[in-house]
Amino acid sequence: MKAIVNVFLKNGVLDSQGKAVQHALTHHGFETVQDVRVGKQIIIEIDESDAVAAKEKVAHMCEELLANTVIEDYEIEIQA
Repeated sequence: MKAIVNVFLKNGVLDSQGKAVQHALTHHGFETVQDVRVGKQIIIEIDESDAVAAKEKVAHMCEELLANTVIEDYEIEIQA
């Protein structure tokens, strides 16, 4: 199975990288850009046949290592 994990800053946490990208886009003529948030995507191949068990294992990985849960949230998508 494949797990796709999207990690992003929680609402209210300043995204300085997103602000820099927004500024650069505006500078390049994309004035309609209102806001940019930058995150990361992690793709994990996991040897698991049960989607629920796979999601639980990946959630544990996120809590332990992949996300800083003080300032970041994450979403997990499991693909068969």
